[in-house]
Amino acid sequence: MAKKKVILSFPPRLIQEPVTNVLIRQFDLQITILRAQVRPRERGRMVVEMIGEKQNFDAAFKYLDEKGVQVDPVVQEMRYMPEKCVHCTACVAVCPTHALSVDPQTRELCFEPSKCIICESCIPACSYQAIESQF
Repeated sequence: MAKKKVILSFPPRLIQEPVTNVLIRQFDLQITILRAQVRPRERGRMVVEMIGEKQNFDAAFKYLDEKGVQVDPVVQEMRYMPEKCVHCTACVAVCPTHALSVDPQTRELCFEPSKCIICESCIPACSYQAIESQF
């Protein structure tokens, strides 16, 4: 089994189609929606965690491409700027997935993008604007 965390960007014409349901039923993928932004007549975006067999991912991504759904890795959406960070760790307390943590030896902030679900809780917690979201 493989696990991928991706962002699915839907064109407005697909907002009301059961694309996620197809991924589950037709490609035997386990889908966990971590975050979604969907508005009528606008582009929709979802952060999802997908679990399944590699060959099913390949077929599912081909299906998504044919439907016009853009698939991007989550890593590109959050940006941590260590040059602005003063390691106050205010963001650590609000991070629900522990993507932000403190290195116990250096006492400096660590960001693990693979754990991030782009909840953006860290952004208002950071007075120094060391974290940005492109979501």
